[in-house]
Amino acid sequence: MNKSELVQDLASKADMSKADAQRAVDTLFNTKDGLFMQALKKGEKVQITGFGTFERRERKPRTGRNPRTGEEIRIGATVSPSFRPGKALKDAVK
Repeated sequence: MNKSELVQDLASKADMSKADAQRAVDTLFNTKDGLFMQALKKGEKVQITGFGTFERRERKPRTGRNPRTGEEIRIGATVSPSFRPGKALKDAVK
């Protein structure tokens, strides 16, 4: 399912216009100022009971190896988003 299919399904299931559904999806998922993005930028968790948890994961700097040469390289610290599915989601997918 892509974004336009999500908007279409939301509009039909929630009995709302497609434009309203588009605004709702953008409010949640927009990469610039969506609610999920704002919370993750602040370092907060977004926890939706039964569905899962979105959070930031911070990795410390570490030493790695170039697979071609075997030379040691320094890998800097990174921050990335992470999703951990909830029990209800796991059970529904089985």
